[in-house]
Amino acid sequence: MAKKVLAGAIGDCVHVAGVTRFLNIAEDLGYETHFTGPATDLETFVERAVEIQPDVIGVSYRLTPENARTLLTELKGMLEAAGLTDKTLMFGGTPPVAEVARELGYFDVIFSGDEPPHRVQAALRGERVDKPDESSYPQTAIERIKWKAPYPILRHHFGIPAPTIEPTVEGIAKIAEAHVLDVISLGADQDAQENFFRPHLQDPRSKGAGGVPFRTEDDLKRLYRASRRGNYPLMRSYSGTADHIKYAEMLVRTINNAWCATSLFWFNAMDGRGPSPLEQSIREHQELMRWHGERGIPVEGNEPYHWGMRDAPDVVVCAASYIYAHNAKKMGVRDYIATYMFESPPHLSNRMDLAKCLAQIEIAESFADANFRVWRQTRTGLLSYPVDQRRARAHLAQSIMLQMAVKPHIVHIVGYTEADHAATADEVIESAVMAQQVIETAIRGTPDMTCDPVVQARKEELLAETHELLDAIRALAPNLEDPLSDPATLARAVKEGLMDAPQLLNNPYAPGRIRTRSINGAIVAVDERGRPWKWYAR
Repeated sequence: MAKKVLAGAIGDCVHVAGVTRFLNIAEDLGYETHFTGPATDLETFVERAVEIQPDVIGVSYRLTPENARTLLTELKGMLEAAGLTDKTLMFGGTPPVAEVARELGYFDVIFSGDEPPHRVQAALRGERVDKPDESSYPQTAIERIKWKAPYPILRHHFGIPAPTIEPTVEGIAKIAEAHVLDVISLGADQDAQENFFRPHLQDPRSKGAGGVPFRTEDDLKRLYRASRRGNYPLMRSYSGTADHIKYAEMLVRTINNAWCATSLFWFNAMDGRGPSPLEQSIREHQELMRWHGERGIPVEGNEPYHWGMRDAPDVVVCAASYIYAHNAKKMGVRDYIATYMFESPPHLSNRMDLAKCLAQIEIAESFADANFRVWRQTRTGLLSYPVDQRRARAHLAQSIMLQMAVKPHIVHIVGYTEADHAATADEVIESAVMAQQVIETAIRGTPDMTCDPVVQARKEELLAETHELLDAIRALAPNLEDPLSDPATLARAVKEGLMDAPQLLNNPYAPGRIRTRSINGAIVAVDERGRPWKWYAR
């Protein structure tokens, strides 16, 4: 039998928009809903509650706090006399009135209007939201995704560039208390990623440059403890760029690393962020995937967008999506988080950006089966933000609205301050609140941009060209059963320019000969005369 909820505005309050939204959420969760209407006198309200015997009673009042105190005090006595105090009592009103309800102490849940819809859902599911503990919030990525659906979980990088970890510890606590993120990603400085286990190679002059300078396991444990409050967000950090397995073990042990993020072609000597040569690095990344797969820890592929950030053609980005998903599955990853960075490079049009993302989604999810689940994560382009903070705020909002067209499971918020400075805790919270507003609007219903015929035509074009490029890579090792998981073949594909990007010019591992231009909003390879060119057709 369905549970029942009764709700209405009491006394002389006629404002019921919040009540109806509350009842709509309850109905979506399977409740039988009953609405008493606006300005319901207390006697009628309690009589309806006695008649219906709801599991949840929702009370709303949005006028002056002084009047609310009188009404809610009287209501308490009437509910007690009617034997209704064993019901779950919820109150909704303006922040000053909600404070009065909180002081009176008899409501189980109190809403003041700034709660995201998923918090209302949680309350109606019987979860603790006013005084939560760690058990109130799922503590693995996949459980949290399912718990929060249909809303995506929200993630943001955070790490204050400073000589010590103290500002980051304080900021994590503030973010957790704000209930705005599901995942806090530690933004580490370079020595934390590359030389954590090699203190003799650490450069004291660069400590804190680019992120939080954690140097010991105790540092990481302190950062994690700071998150054990508020909505108990998950924590994660990028993988190390050296000592990969040892670093992974340490992250799981200290911060319960929510998922691993790794690459194939990057975070090594090719991009200067790690010591390993390219072919060796590919093997190390494969082993890192396998290690996490054996332990049931999700793996995020940040491979494709690193090509896009270096102005690679869209088809190279799509080929990287195929190669990474193929390798993740082969290495035994069970839950693959496929990341799609929009506006990368920034001169993509929205149409062509969406087409590229849809092609990547179709490619990655072609590998999905009962043992290989693919989860969509979207994010705003790192290089796309205007320096002007007013424009940057607008860019954040429009980017996330575009991302919502592909129904992501995770939205990686890139704070609006990205082009100017690393976000403070307050700026992370502000960016997350803006993102929440856009996401809630999108989920209520928007036109389906994926149906645009121009978007669909470009998607199909990319899919065809991607498989042509993949065939060219396979042809480098015709005697191998699976060239696309062979580190030597993949490294050779880079060396010979099949996987190439303009910004790799003068790189010791890649030719960087390819030229790209934005043509009709898409990023395509061109010849010396600026004409579209299939460089891989040999």
